[in-house]
Amino acid sequence: MMNFKEKLTSLIKEQEVLLSQKNQPSEAYNGIFTKYKNPILTAAHTPLYWRFDFNEESNPLLQERIGMNATFNAGAIKFDGKYVLMVRVEGADRKSFFAVAESDNGIDNFRFWDKPVLMPETEQPDTNVYDMRLTAHEDGWIYGIFCTERKDPNTPESDTSSAVAAAGIVRTKDLVNFERLPDLISYSGQQRNVVLHPEFVDGKYALYTRPQDGFIDTGSGGGIAWGLTDSMERAEVKQEVVIEPKIYHTIKEVKNGQGPAPIKTSEGWLHLAHGVRNTAAGLRYVLYMFMTSLEDPTKVTHRPAGHFIAPLNEERIGDVSNVAFANGWIADDNGEVKIYYASSDTRMHVATSTIDQLVDYCKNTPEDEYRSVASVESIHQMVDKNEKMMEELGLMIPNRQTV
Repeated sequence: MMNFKEKLTSLIKEQEVLLSQKNQPSEAYNGIFTKYKNPILTAAHTPLYWRFDFNEESNPLLQERIGMNATFNAGAIKFDGKYVLMVRVEGADRKSFFAVAESDNGIDNFRFWDKPVLMPETEQPDTNVYDMRLTAHEDGWIYGIFCTERKDPNTPESDTSSAVAAAGIVRTKDLVNFERLPDLISYSGQQRNVVLHPEFVDGKYALYTRPQDGFIDTGSGGGIAWGLTDSMERAEVKQEVVIEPKIYHTIKEVKNGQGPAPIKTSEGWLHLAHGVRNTAAGLRYVLYMFMTSLEDPTKVTHRPAGHFIAPLNEERIGDVSNVAFANGWIADDNGEVKIYYASSDTRMHVATSTIDQLVDYCKNTPEDEYRSVASVESIHQMVDKNEKMMEELGLMIPNRQTV
């Protein structure tokens, strides 16, 4: 039987094996992105010294004192040459908090910084905080916008589930010291999935919002909206215009929301968003993409049909099953893009692509015409086009069955 020091040494060695594990790309190919086989962050990746009391006197059995449940929905930024994630960590007590993890290559060997973020509060304390979006704005600040949740004060005392969601705002220069700014003021009900556009628009700060009637129900406010504010020090959006609506019988029929801040390309702004639909097994969250105009970021120019990334295989299993969610991606100077997505509110993954691939995907994927017949017509057009091309190449379409 191991003594205290031996057990502690064994725990440290086991975790180092996990942290040092080399990640490998998946063999699956679609020409758009490459998923990697291993999750990049799980609850087991959180530092042992957050969870275990290393003092033999106060913890002679070396029990885990503070349990960690999940690591997911991370904001992302390239900072000091490192790939840095602002991770939503959920403790066993159901409280979420933010913690920073970094990697040299953005694919594996992510390690958490020494301590989680002790987030400043407003005069109205947050019950729970989660899903940070990071934006390096042209004003020189790094802004973080996140969801702050508080109990709904207008419900009876017996109702211990109803909540109010708002957009909390912080800014920082070093990802260590955060200045808490007042929560976003808007006039469209509750807010979630609020994201700051990285550039000024008409001399103002631009925000992607998601107005909703209630904590869960988007109601009449469904869709990704756009609004302007004069200042982030007292952010106030007086008018919101939905630029990317939810639509019946699509992957975004229940609700949708902006993921991370969009990536600027020579052909437009690339957007990553999540869409939610209802199924007999409950809600299904997937990721999808669209593009907006450089000249007018409120104008959607390309909207490829269907999901971009969906939860597959073991990704479908977790605390909230059948969910893919992303609020962070990083575009490198060489055109490579690392997409950080979570599966089932449990763990973090990475997929890689390039600006060229993503622009090609957005521009050349058929759009949803919202009818089954139209979807089939798109397939027929593809078959006819491929038949002609294969004839020119002197090849046969593989596995083709003609009738």
